[in-house]
Amino acid sequence: MEDNRIIELFWQRSEDALVECGRKFGRYCRTIARNILGSDGDAEECVNDTWLRAWNAIPPARPSRLKVFLGKITRNISLNRYEAARSQKRGGGNVEIALEELADIPMPENTDGEEITKTIDTFLRSESPENADIFLKRYWFLKSIREIADEYRYSESKITSLLLRMRGRLKQKLESEGLM
Repeated sequence: MEDNRIIELFWQRSEDALVECGRKFGRYCRTIARNILGSDGDAEECVNDTWLRAWNAIPPARPSRLKVFLGKITRNISLNRYEAARSQKRGGGNVEIALEELADIPMPENTDGEEITKTIDTFLRSESPENADIFLKRYWFLKSIREIADEYRYSESKITSLLLRMRGRLKQKLESEGLM
């Protein structure tokens, strides 16, 4: 089913919207949650929370890209759950390491998030499709270096070095745009 039809189902307050979201985006959202939380059970709960949050957000929201909208909700719910579990356990993991890597690129609090998003989007479009994909898998989907290396049949050191150079270029781009 087309995204705009699913959104119309939300606007009509039809529960079929949730069924269609599950069919079309369930696997995608579970993958995001599982990569962050490392647990199928927790991932499933986050996906169910995603459907509830989408139900409460649409209307009034009318997302232009439903997949991205749902992915962002899933990611935020999963990161919140991860943080809650981490504060209870105080354990380290892949998510913490990936987020620490991005700490080299401080984001000013007084800058418009939409402006930063557009700049990052422009930056990723300027990279090769493979590099952009690797960057997103690491920092959006929070996959481990090992998972990415296995997927591309590269060494972990090659992926680590590629990401380090990309973070440097992203930092330069943000500085050149006056966002840092």
